[in-house]
Amino acid sequence: MNHGTTRPVADRTAPAARRVTTRLRRTAAVTVARLAGDRYDRYDRYDRYDRSGSRDTTAAPTPRRTAAARAARAATAVLALALLATACSGGDGGDGGDRADQHGTEYRTGTLRVLASSELADMGPILDEAAKATGVTVRPTYAGTLDAVERIASGEADKSYDAVWLSSDDYLRLRPDTAKRITDETPIMTSPVALGVRPAAVARLGWDPAKVTWSQLHRAVADGKLTYGMTDPKRSNSGFSALVSVASGLSGAQSALTEQDVTKATPRLKEFFTGQKLTSGSSGWLATAYARRTDVDALVNYESVLLSAPEELTVIRPSDGVVTADYPFTLLTSARPEAKAAADRLTAYLRSPDTQRRITATTLRRPVVAGVRPASALARDQRRELPFPGSRAVADGLLDAYDNTLRRPSRTVYVLDTSGSMGGERLDRLKSALAELTGDFRDREEVTLMPFGSSVKQGEVRTHTVDPASPKAALDAIRADARRLSASGGTAVYSSLREAYRFLGEAPSDSFTSVVLMTDGENTDGDPASAFDAFYRSLPAEQQRTPVFPVLFGDSDRDELDHIASLTGGKLFDATRGSLDGAFEEIRGYQ
Repeated sequence: MNHGTTRPVADRTAPAARRVTTRLRRTAAVTVARLAGDRYDRYDRYDRYDRSGSRDTTAAPTPRRTAAARAARAATAVLALALLATACSGGDGGDGGDRADQHGTEYRTGTLRVLASSELADMGPILDEAAKATGVTVRPTYAGTLDAVERIASGEADKSYDAVWLSSDDYLRLRPDTAKRITDETPIMTSPVALGVRPAAVARLGWDPAKVTWSQLHRAVADGKLTYGMTDPKRSNSGFSALVSVASGLSGAQSALTEQDVTKATPRLKEFFTGQKLTSGSSGWLATAYARRTDVDALVNYESVLLSAPEELTVIRPSDGVVTADYPFTLLTSARPEAKAAADRLTAYLRSPDTQRRITATTLRRPVVAGVRPASALARDQRRELPFPGSRAVADGLLDAYDNTLRRPSRTVYVLDTSGSMGGERLDRLKSALAELTGDFRDREEVTLMPFGSSVKQGEVRTHTVDPASPKAALDAIRADARRLSASGGTAVYSSLREAYRFLGEAPSDSFTSVVLMTDGENTDGDPASAFDAFYRSLPAEQQRTPVFPVLFGDSDRDELDHIASLTGGKLFDATRGSLDGAFEEIRGYQ
């Protein structure tokens, strides 16, 4: 497998950080209301760069889901329904996204304006109870950690928020301009990263789940005996925590992870990531995709998520260490004295024994208060906490290395509606979105633009591969192709999708292959839906593993696109409620 050329971390870190910051600012308004219906979706594209400061982590394998775990899953479903009701009614405890009307609002006595990780949406019912018990209402605005860092560093957060509640404050501490703006960090609960492995795979490998190490996991992958799915580290907290875990575990680092540690571990990291068969921007889609696949043995995610999986998994904590989220409720130094008093009341309630018991029972996270027993589904033996990167440059460099060197390359066909109805402003938006997207294409990535009208415009189909030695040439060519797009003809959605699958052929084993469909209308030309359905089902199993990610835009039919996503194992993205470039960018976590 060709992993491309590795450029020095220092040379790549600054532009990578700028790209990530731009990405988050473009997409900060993406809704997370869908989190209420599925616990997995707590971990969406915003949850990134997070890891625990807790040093007393307990973790151990859980070979079989117990009755208590099943009860916890049922309780979680009840909480999700309650959260959904709260979100739909506009209640205080379950704000569904980044609400613009909160920015610039004045502090109100008894209400804490909190910049929070979206995975904390499942805490809505507990926060509702806290409001009744303490008189303190939490109004969350969901964001990713790096986005929160930028808001805090710029002073923007001081104007709109009283506190921040993320999976971890470790990344905040890597920047002096943010560290001085936070105070009174109070851990609320913990959940370490783990592997959930199908029991049959555990038996095949002959493992004792309590004794598995990162080196054993690496060896199984390198020998072709273990495959897994993991969320994108640039868009998911669990993905970044997993990346730090394996880098620390395979480097043998005993203190803060350094560039030298990453360099030392790189050969084995490359081998480890050959086993990653699934990538995702959210844990919800990852779990769904995993259930469709028979060739993927394991999932990497938080213990709490894996124990709540619909499929029975053996949950393994590597015995040589884990990375853990500790969810500290953190006051901003700019907060008013009244807000500090409210935060003290709230955190005291959340850390009370009764509330800690409810948190662990319903979320399957671990309590942080001595004397409170973890839920019975959570084993008790301790694990060493693996070291977090020692600087921002190391953290960003590790992410950039993952994108451009360590992980499998991407291979994507963009099936683009350039029918007559796309003329004018809509086509301009498409061109602009594609130009913007080129700043996020990875080294070794193969990108195909396939415009269509009444049929695929074969003379305009272009494919470019980003050469690590000279990426600018491919990116410039893609931008030039985008500028040349023109609108004409009808809308042959299904015929064009069929051509995309034929173009891709059988997906190479060393790439993440996908199709992105953008259309502004209903199918009017070429094959009907039934013909495409029959075509797709006739494909070999390997080709059926290529998902289609449709983008709802203009006057396109939601039901039509939702069917395509469901049939192929993809996911629908809505550009009617936000920007087209934001939708394209969100899809990046799934490619």
